[in-house]
Amino acid sequence: MNLSKHAERRVYQESVRLLESSFPRLDSLPRRVLGALLARTVGNAHLFVREDLHERAGNRPDAFLVNANGIFALIITEERVREQTARTVFRYAEERCAGITDQRGRVVPVSAIHRVIVGPGTGAGRTARAAGPHWSLPETDLARLFRREDAHLTRRQVDVVARQAGDLLSGYARLAVEPPEARPETAGLLDAASLAENEVEAAQARPFDSWLTFLHPHQHAIVARDYNGPARISGPAGTGKTVVVLHRLRRLARNSTGPLLFTTFVRNLPTVHAASFRRLAPEVAERVEFLHLHAWLRRFLQSRGRAVRVSTRGINTAFARAWTVHRASLRELEPSIDYWRAEVDRVIKGRGLTTFEEYLHAPRRGRKLRLDARHKELVWELYETYQAKLAERDLHDYNDMIQLGDVELRREPLAQGYAAIAVDEVQDITLTGLRLLRRLAGDGPNRLLLVGDGQQQVYPGGWRLSDAGIPVQGRGEVLRVNYRNRRGVLDFARGLDATNEVDDLDGGPGVVLGQVEAINGGGECRSWSGPAAELPAALLDQIATMPAPLGQTALIVFHHRDLVRCRKLLHEAGIATLPLEDYTGAPDDRLKIGTVHRAKGLEFRAVLVVQFDGGDRPSSAAREESTELRNRQRLVAATRARDFVWWGSVCEPTAGTAG
Repeated sequence: MNLSKHAERRVYQESVRLLESSFPRLDSLPRRVLGALLARTVGNAHLFVREDLHERAGNRPDAFLVNANGIFALIITEERVREQTARTVFRYAEERCAGITDQRGRVVPVSAIHRVIVGPGTGAGRTARAAGPHWSLPETDLARLFRREDAHLTRRQVDVVARQAGDLLSGYARLAVEPPEARPETAGLLDAASLAENEVEAAQARPFDSWLTFLHPHQHAIVARDYNGPARISGPAGTGKTVVVLHRLRRLARNSTGPLLFTTFVRNLPTVHAASFRRLAPEVAERVEFLHLHAWLRRFLQSRGRAVRVSTRGINTAFARAWTVHRASLRELEPSIDYWRAEVDRVIKGRGLTTFEEYLHAPRRGRKLRLDARHKELVWELYETYQAKLAERDLHDYNDMIQLGDVELRREPLAQGYAAIAVDEVQDITLTGLRLLRRLAGDGPNRLLLVGDGQQQVYPGGWRLSDAGIPVQGRGEVLRVNYRNRRGVLDFARGLDATNEVDDLDGGPGVVLGQVEAINGGGECRSWSGPAAELPAALLDQIATMPAPLGQTALIVFHHRDLVRCRKLLHEAGIATLPLEDYTGAPDDRLKIGTVHRAKGLEFRAVLVVQFDGGDRPSSAAREESTELRNRQRLVAATRARDFVWWGSVCEPTAGTAG
């Protein structure tokens, strides 16, 4: 609630009086801290204080705070708290709050309870200092617990939590101060604004973040589970796989020493999830590294003095030149350079094949075009020429980085290993990448967690976890409830024909989007189809009437060339955009724009999809594979939206496939 300076002074004075009457024997620091916290309960916060606080008997938190930023368990002390004592106190807090649920039956997991130790002194004013598995917060930085940018619960959710906390926290007094009386002619307006304030904050600025405090019971069970070896989480789009990963990372960081790693094949995704993790777990945020796989490899190889030269343009040029040498021998079988590029990247190099004999007998999971020994010999010659073209320019490609990193790890493991590694969007990582991550994680409980969905695979080819020597029998979890997409959006995505059978990443039957449970009603989808000349008017008309702010909207295409066309169109219309590859999750007013490959793992209130029909049509032999891949990409694009999808199909005069 917004108060005048005069009203703030009156509220603080009332807080001090209430504390003195309820706790007359409080020491100076608890009195100052609780007074400041109590003054902030006006509006939408609740404070619970130990009734025997002056005695400090037993290992219990001194207070609990519930507000729009979550649930905080507080120790208030001028002395250094022993780590074992802090763990005991906060374990008590987590156990006492274990029964709290929201209106939808989601639970508050132990990983959602913020652990805070408040001491005397001053601080930086913006961040809390990590001190073990909890915050160490000086009393002058209490505003950190109320930052508006961290709000993610609505007024109703806060009240629901506080009501249950009052029943569960026996031995704690619930304290609150009333807002100053407003003038009669403005009282109604002030109350209405106060009631709406946190609803607007949660529903617009942070529309997806109630997961910071609440999880579905099945999600919570996975977060709390211990695995005695590598584990796998699978499930269709929107089922909360990454949410589970972040909560597990917080739990593991609190109960282990050493660094943890979150990695993925998607370049821009770690930055977004790192920001989410900082909000979920600021006390251990520095313990967890968020890096996409190739960034980690580049850093690792540099630390070992192994120089690598990786240039996307140089790699593309090297393959294009190799293709000109072998095009005549392969184009009758399949004319698309992209098909053979994927064969080299995802099968030969992606599976770590080093001899023609290995390639001759290797499985080609996910590839529909049959190749006999003669065809494979031609492909192998293309691969060797490509390698020679890279060597001429002293270049490496991304598969080479993995191979070099694996060799270096075998030669000398890390001096300090990771306590745990979580791999998101694992279905798009190559087999060699999986083997490297397995080696990096090592053996032991909870060391390696693999998360993905075969139906969202946006690159050709495939594998099974057993191919990488990763046993997950008895340690596989499947999520089946969609929490992201409203029913209208989910039904639209289900109709995109991406219904091919998928496995659970290890050969067993998987769950597709059509089989998930939908829990969010509403949602809207609109479609448009027309020639390219009419796209600007149609797209800009839709943007002008969007049901969501542009800052919470993404425009997604399927090829880089289409991205160039759409970016030019938007620039000419004066619409501010932010490339998805530069998106960090921070709120702004710009329309996000990128290919489906950069949209993986992200979510927005609204999504605009522009699909260009036309381009190279694959031969009939490869058409089935191409169609399946594109349908999976369409599903990924549609399921990025929570509330609204606009699907624009541009029909080119030339014949060709979508996209």
